[in-house]
Amino acid sequence: MAVTGAGLEGIIAAESEICYIDGDAGILSYHGYNIHTLAEHATFEEVIYLLWNGKLPTQSELDALKKELVAHREIPKEVVDFLRLAGKGSPMDVLRTAVSMLSLYDPQAKDMSPEANYTKAHKLMSQTATIVTTFDRLRNGKEVIPGDPNLGYAANFLYTLTGTRPNAISERTFDVALTLHADHEFNASTFAGRVTAATLSDIYSSVTSAIGALKGPLHGGANEEVIRMLLAAGGESDTAVEMARQKLSTKIKIPGFGHRVYRTEDPRATHLRKFSQELGKATGHENLYNASMSVEQLVHDSKGLNANVDFYSASTYYSLGIPIDLFTPIFAVSRMSGWTAHILEQYRNNRLIRPRADYKGPEDGRSWIPIEKR
Repeated sequence: MAVTGAGLEGIIAAESEICYIDGDAGILSYHGYNIHTLAEHATFEEVIYLLWNGKLPTQSELDALKKELVAHREIPKEVVDFLRLAGKGSPMDVLRTAVSMLSLYDPQAKDMSPEANYTKAHKLMSQTATIVTTFDRLRNGKEVIPGDPNLGYAANFLYTLTGTRPNAISERTFDVALTLHADHEFNASTFAGRVTAATLSDIYSSVTSAIGALKGPLHGGANEEVIRMLLAAGGESDTAVEMARQKLSTKIKIPGFGHRVYRTEDPRATHLRKFSQELGKATGHENLYNASMSVEQLVHDSKGLNANVDFYSASTYYSLGIPIDLFTPIFAVSRMSGWTAHILEQYRNNRLIRPRADYKGPEDGRSWIPIEKR
């Protein structure tokens, strides 16, 4: 008898050394480093190195990584031209296509050596961010801002997106947010990327598969729904609570609550709640934080559901000045670190991923009926 689980729930698909989750205890760790430890102490660049190499970098290793990421920020002119023409497109559609295009202009695209794939991971980390910021500037008729080599990953993203160098609290908030979203074991997009990589397809094809999976509303995009709900309530707590109560009474799911894995609070939400409050105070959006808190209390009391990573990332990103329809592409910018880590791991110890189906159709041996008698 085959072991089955709807949506592969509870099924162990492969071994991995990258990410550990205990949903009952609310534990998330990367290579043994608890997410709370990383959120408090690490920079996103350190997390990228950790995910790819299984250890924290020395200062010289971190400096080398930062230098590589800066060196690969620029995207091909042909990709920029595409972004200019795609101004009215959905950001996730544009991102998926542009990332796939990168392979056309990478001389190492067909080189499957570990060294070449590691270099391509650097390129994808840097250029995915550039694609998102460049697209947003162009679609709004603004001049594209070249990256500042003196700025770190998080600060440079905010600078090239908004045209303003972020202050310390904004930079730190976004840096931690990227860390919190960096990896999450065999989620749908990561698994999609590994399935593609397991065929020995190239890394660009693999991450394009991952982006396609992230686009689905059951995976990415919940924080967009959250902020739209809060804004529709005018940021007023009483109105937001009434809207949420009406959804609950009609059995409409409230975005940003519950999780397929966690049975307790999503540990990532712990930090984003704090940043939502701090950044809200600094930017004049504290009402969004207050409304979020009120809705969270209602949902927890009514349904016993906890806020997940999407709920407070909504108000946090909005307070950072990030356009709402870029929330999911930014998820991809961060998760590129995890996707590439898993794809590199898949290549190192590859076996084609080919599950079986628990067949429920008619038994074999059905008689053929001529078409004129059907």
